[in-house]
Amino acid sequence: MGYNPKFDIDLDFGEVHERGLKKLFESTGGKLEVKTERGKWYDTGNIAIEIRCRGKASGLSVTEADWWFHILSIDGKVKGMLVFTVDELKNIVKGMIRNGTIRKTMGGDDNESELYLLPIGESADSIGKFF
Repeated sequence: MGYNPKFDIDLDFGEVHERGLKKLFESTGGKLEVKTERGKWYDTGNIAIEIRCRGKASGLSVTEADWWFHILSIDGKVKGMLVFTVDELKNIVKGMIRNGTIRKTMGGDDNESELYLLPIGESADSIGKFF
């Protein structure tokens, strides 16, 4: 739903939300990582956390941000947002790997990204009610 294989158009879509959040939080002094997820989260019940792309570490594996914002949108409209400290999100993913409540898959542009699928509904119980 809403997937656009043209990276530059997807980038523009994501940057709209990223600029807004950076403005809102610029006074905190913390660095932000902003990911905008289109309707697939609604259909699957998962958010996708990228860890590698085209064979190289990316996303959560390399971010230097302090905060991770995961925007949930449908048809271009923001429906909600999950906010984590990057350290906490890394701990959540590691814990879910250990207890088997997270799945790894390939996705993104040209199916070149290695992703962890974090189940939104189960996550609150699995990680201590993070939202």
